[in-house]
Amino acid sequence: MAKSKGDVIIDIERCKGCELCIVECPEDTLALANAINHKGYRYAIKVNTNCTGCAVCAIVCPDAVITVYRKIEKKSTKEVA
Repeated sequence: MAKSKGDVIIDIERCKGCELCIVECPEDTLALANAINHKGYRYAIKVNTNCTGCAVCAIVCPDAVITVYRKIEKKSTKEVA
């Protein structure tokens, strides 16, 4: 079975830190940063590499500041002679 890996890109200057993406992420990939952006909000950041590329975070983001990339890693199949 193919395994998918993902990557999350967040526009931290537009993120308002609503935490919807953090709550909905099934892999606990996101968290709030301790820093603030230029608008004064703590923003969401990627904290680990568990992302599977499901894009739930991007779907629930009310400000559309999250982009998700997915790569499907196929297991190599070797023929047995």
